[in-house]
Amino acid sequence: MGVDRAYNRCDGFTLIELSIVLVVIGLIVGGILVGQSLINAAAVRAQVTQIEKYNTAANTFREKYGYLPGDIKDPDASSFGFIARGQYAGEGDGNGVIQGSYGGPGNNHGDAEGAGETLLFWSDLSAAHLIEGSFTLATPNTPMSTTSPASYFPLGKIGRGNYVYAWSGSNAAYNGGSSTNYYGLSTVSGVASNVIVSTPGLAVAEAYNIDQKIDDGLPQSGKVLAFYLSSGNIPTWAGNSTNNGGVPFTTAIQGSSSTCFDNGNVAGAAQQYSIEISSGANVTCGLSFKMQAGD
Repeated sequence: MGVDRAYNRCDGFTLIELSIVLVVIGLIVGGILVGQSLINAAAVRAQVTQIEKYNTAANTFREKYGYLPGDIKDPDASSFGFIARGQYAGEGDGNGVIQGSYGGPGNNHGDAEGAGETLLFWSDLSAAHLIEGSFTLATPNTPMSTTSPASYFPLGKIGRGNYVYAWSGSNAAYNGGSSTNYYGLSTVSGVASNVIVSTPGLAVAEAYNIDQKIDDGLPQSGKVLAFYLSSGNIPTWAGNSTNNGGVPFTTAIQGSSSTCFDNGNVAGAAQQYSIEISSGANVTCGLSFKMQAGD
């Protein structure tokens, strides 16, 4: 008598089926990458638009009140309904330069973010209903009473803890004390007395794309610079340990995971954003935008 034997048959994928699976996986991965690229591009556009809105708001304020925000002096500031202030540099003196104040004449610095015009800039704009947000805690001389930067500076649209702040080269180690006004963009965790606590908060690719949309795409020239207020109110070239006096670097700089820009380690060559390192994903950049108001 014969014995019946059952055989289990396991069919594998055909080459056509495998090809279809691989195509589907490729489409999914591609869709994710494209989606992330679109998200990044949208964040860059939002950040560019935010800076442009602040330029427009500052110009509108100047046309209406005759001064830049923060720089308006008393009795004009009080008569217009803004926070009362003194007339010393940094408190609100109408000299066209946005400066911070340590309290009293001669104690003003364009890179001091703890009190003075650098904070009143945002207070005036919000009080005039020209920007979103309310920054009414700023005073001419009393340093910030909280470590929460959101009470004093607007959050950057790019995210990652970046804030937008106003500063100037006046009395700062930048271009020999240039009086140029800027919007700074970096990660701000707080301000202790008059000293900002700030670190680079932009990926190299983000900084490059922002610069390219507004300016020349170069980190050390034009109206967008890879320059920001580092901790201690020191204007610093992003990704470098020195501000070099605000003068562009001509020395050889080798790109690395900690640099924002480099010149391929060739002395005298123009600096470029380090987008070839890790595809520009390293968060090593901070930016400053020349203020297009009051020029």
